[in-house]
Amino acid sequence: MRIQPRQELLEIWAGVVRSSWRDGRWVWGGADGSNSISDAEQLLCLLLPSTQVTAFNIDRPDETADEMIKVLRPLGTATQIPLMLVQILTEYFTRYTDPSGTPIFSGDSYFGIDDPTQPATEEQRHLDIVDSFAMSVTLSLATIGFLRVFRNAVRREEILQEITSLETMASTRLSAAMIGLLRSFSVNVFDVDSTEGRALIRTVNQSELPQRQIVSQLRRALRQTMATFREVLIGSGQVADLESPNRLFECGWSWGIVNDAPLIETNELVGEQPKGVAQDAPYLYFTVIAVDAIEDLFSERTRILGLLNDEQQRLSRALQLRWELTRTYWATVATFGDSHRWPLEDIPWRTTDEDASDYYTLLVTSLAVKGLVQERGTDAELSRVGLALVELANRARITRRPFDADPALTLHSPGVRLTLNGSEQLGGPRLRWMVSEFSALLLQRTAFIAGLLSDAEQRGALLDLADRVWEHLSARRLDGGVGRSLWDQPAKVFRQLKHTQEGTSWYYTERVVQGLVTTANMLNRPPLRSEKLADYALDLLSEAEHLYDMELLSGAAEGGPKMQQTLHLIRVNLRRSREIVQDRPGSAAALATEVLRALDELAAARRDVSEAG
Repeated sequence: MRIQPRQELLEIWAGVVRSSWRDGRWVWGGADGSNSISDAEQLLCLLLPSTQVTAFNIDRPDETADEMIKVLRPLGTATQIPLMLVQILTEYFTRYTDPSGTPIFSGDSYFGIDDPTQPATEEQRHLDIVDSFAMSVTLSLATIGFLRVFRNAVRREEILQEITSLETMASTRLSAAMIGLLRSFSVNVFDVDSTEGRALIRTVNQSELPQRQIVSQLRRALRQTMATFREVLIGSGQVADLESPNRLFECGWSWGIVNDAPLIETNELVGEQPKGVAQDAPYLYFTVIAVDAIEDLFSERTRILGLLNDEQQRLSRALQLRWELTRTYWATVATFGDSHRWPLEDIPWRTTDEDASDYYTLLVTSLAVKGLVQERGTDAELSRVGLALVELANRARITRRPFDADPALTLHSPGVRLTLNGSEQLGGPRLRWMVSEFSALLLQRTAFIAGLLSDAEQRGALLDLADRVWEHLSARRLDGGVGRSLWDQPAKVFRQLKHTQEGTSWYYTERVVQGLVTTANMLNRPPLRSEKLADYALDLLSEAEHLYDMELLSGAAEGGPKMQQTLHLIRVNLRRSREIVQDRPGSAAALATEVLRALDELAAARRDVSEAG
């Protein structure tokens, strides 16, 4: 790959510190103001690499790499950096906890309005939103995991007390965010003849079959999912009207706590559980970010470090059930049917409220891949999703030149507008939410799918796409001020865009960091194994070992020091080649070839001596 995630993440770290650490204090906020989401994104630009990429660990000061210390030098030495991070994190968790002890999950400055003459009310600005719940799950788990490891390197009692206090705050926010996600889950049930029903049927009916047949097939494919809804016992999403053969549904997360969502009984001190106002229907964007965050709850790191307490384990199981329902539903719908074309491949994706966008297709690819992974999907199936990503890159003018007044550029700026139905219940206008992460999300999805493929050619094609997306993203970096090397400036790539953003977008920068972390972890895995290459390496190794044994039989081991040194090197290379031939056949073949060359030189030298005698 042309992407060098290690170097790029180091450059981002340097930019984060340069723009955030001024005059000995952490400066919150960026181009979109300061709120519970933006400030979490700002911190995650540091924490995601340090907790998910081994080379970037800073929680063990004695093992911190020199490059990490160098870019984080404004925060102090290797020992001082994690201490300073403890103080900054403490400031965040304190900042977003109200006087009653209730964590704050409002969208605040991220909320938008359509009519500037009707400003949002203060109560609307304070509405909880799923984006904040999801970011808080990721940030809280990263914080607790960081503290669990760092604690082992601390001896001073006052610092241990600070760590304990911060871990308590992070755990409380984690519990509150999990409860918020449980109360934001939605199952939208509708008749097949409703607007939603007709839109869903049109999406899945790629073979143009009769409606009754499609409905029957879809319900049959989703029968296990519908049966599992009976296990949803706490929070929102409880339904009992799916038995009729003329009803369909969709599930996922709404934009916030849904209207009339029940309270969650818990012994966690999470403060007040606010009343919900969000439309009881799933939004693709909020569904995807919720699903990604929930995966962190049952990740290997969470399990090994024991980051969840007993009550959080109970909440996690309830969220995992919703995660499985959502993953299964969307994967089934996205790949439904036996035709030559999946609904996912019929770009752009059209939601049940009849809004169509290439961005929705990109979101659905994420859910479809999770389903394919769970069902052990083949390379052929995964590559079909990869081809959809290639098409999306073309349509979004990432790998193709745009034309004048190209409507595709709205994906990048101002982005896709999501209407937050129900927000008007508190007075004021209906709020909206803008999402413009298309390119960064495309990088992340491309790298993730490439890491799943076992076919070298197909993987190489996706890695080439990832490189081209990165070239696009790299060109969008800010090039001046304290935020240089961070994001986002799409007008640098698309001259048709007139808007020039000032300041760092932590929303966009954090998404790019996610993509680079995914890429780094993908590259950190063992290389693909080719059966053909493995057979070739074994053949080379077999011949090399036989010729070596012949040399020993001829008495070569009784030769002088130089001969013995040559035979020792041959023996070492043969042993190494045999050890790695199953996992790294290419390297094994190279070693075997080197051995064969050395053995041939010995044979040639012996022949020359014989002929001279």
